[in-house]
Amino acid sequence: MVEHTSRIDMVFGAMADPIRRDILERTAGSELTVGQIAIDYDISLAAVSKHLKVLHQAGLIRRRKDGRYQFVTTNPQGMREAASYLQQYEQFFTQRLRSVDEEV
Repeated sequence: MVEHTSRIDMVFGAMADPIRRDILERTAGSELTVGQIAIDYDISLAAVSKHLKVLHQAGLIRRRKDGRYQFVTTNPQGMREAASYLQQYEQFFTQRLRSVDEEV
């Protein structure tokens, strides 16, 4: 259970930052180099690399090296555990809202 919670914490922590969420959106379904990712942000390449490290540790992106270039793409499987965690609460709140609707 602790390992499961720790993993979810990593995913939610990684997704808490707007730049990291944007990186996930930009690399969903396409592969970008680190340089292509970095060009759209007003931060250093080192800061972009730190964001990528957090996303990679959380299992949300895949990295591939080809020569001197590093390619990044979103890893959809990385969110499965968090999605299933959230789904439990969605079911709970849906049931609660139905109960409220029935009483009103």
